[in-house]
Amino acid sequence: MSVGTHRSTRFVADLLTSPPPISIHLNDGRRHASRAQIIAAFASIYLVWGSTYLAIRYAVQTIPPFIMGGLRFVVSGALLYVWARFRGAPRPTRLHWRNAVIAGGFLLLGGNGAVVWAEQFVPSGLTALLVSILPFWLVIIEWVRPPRLRPHGAVLFGLILGFIGIIVLVGPSNLGGRGDVRPLGALVLILGSLSWAIGSFWSRDAELPESGLLTTGMEMLGGGVLLLIVGALSGELSHFNIRRISGASAAGLVYLITFGSLIGFTSYIWLLDKVSPARLGTYAYVNPIVAVVLGWAIAGERLSVRTGVAAAIVICAVALITTARSSAPPQTA
Repeated sequence: MSVGTHRSTRFVADLLTSPPPISIHLNDGRRHASRAQIIAAFASIYLVWGSTYLAIRYAVQTIPPFIMGGLRFVVSGALLYVWARFRGAPRPTRLHWRNAVIAGGFLLLGGNGAVVWAEQFVPSGLTALLVSILPFWLVIIEWVRPPRLRPHGAVLFGLILGFIGIIVLVGPSNLGGRGDVRPLGALVLILGSLSWAIGSFWSRDAELPESGLLTTGMEMLGGGVLLLIVGALSGELSHFNIRRISGASAAGLVYLITFGSLIGFTSYIWLLDKVSPARLGTYAYVNPIVAVVLGWAIAGERLSVRTGVAAAIVICAVALITTARSSAPPQTA
């Protein structure tokens, strides 16, 4: 896909929090689909992507985080790449591969790498909540980079509201490490969300293959290899023993590859051609709720009143930003 074509397509990523890396050419017309099919696809992205945070928590218990993330994306990326080529996608050029690796670096090494590392210290539900601030970064980046798209009042209010929610979640009582969120883990997740935002803009504007499946497979392969390299350089290989992998960690990794990266992503791709971006973007504030509830119900993660209040504030802020942006585009500053 040419750079001009990328810029002319609707940028879905500005509605979303933490989807798989995406660079997709959207069709103007939407094909007919039954109500049951659409409900099933939404259930997939609501529940599956919301549950991946819990799967990551179990996966990193006995598999080093960067090694685990690298294995997940190399396997799923290879499967997507082979399937796209089998379906007739043209062979990518060297420029395509370079741009895909850069995108994978920001999206997966920086973005997902922050998640898998932080989940060693931060509960899965709170991880999903902190990652959900991605729309804030997207608004800020659009504001500071040419042509400097200034957000209107509702979006600005959403930014302020989200900042308040983060302060409530990661407040002074956490600075001593006694609260629900360790400050270092929260900082890494916030910076990881920024990395994902940068990667989203890069993936939108860079020259990449026209096939969304092929592009995503390439980005997963590039990001997965980078995660493995970082894991090796950080010494994870020295204390990684395949015989010590627990059943829960193995199940978590398999779940992330199959349900998280393949089934959930396929449902998302299918929905892109069936529903509006604003409707599809609703999972941006459903996923954190699912993650918090699953972490509490299955993993016994602490769900305090403070966490509940912070979650409500952040999710309302994300909902306000995504709906306001879809209904009233920002103005040039």
